[in-house]
Amino acid sequence: MTTINTIMVLELKVPAGPTLQALGGSATGFLTLLLSFVYVGIYWSSHHHMVQVVERVNRTVLWGNLDLLFWLSFFPVATAWIDQTEFSRTVPQD
Repeated sequence: MTTINTIMVLELKVPAGPTLQALGGSATGFLTLLLSFVYVGIYWSSHHHMVQVVERVNRTVLWGNLDLLFWLSFFPVATAWIDQTEFSRTVPQD
């Protein structure tokens, strides 16, 4: 699952210049990455705990694990999509 987090980090854009204004353009991507990282981390922690308490693994558990990994692998795509669309730029007007 750490591979998923690594791929999400690769979606961050390098700021165009050395100023705080240039860094501000990356703020949305960073916040999106942070939220996704926490979400994947929660799944990883729960999965790690589950594996520690399991006494026996059968075919159903293996397929269930593959199912979980399959859906978690979409997090980098979802993170990039949120960052690249207007969804992430919707700010309430005062």
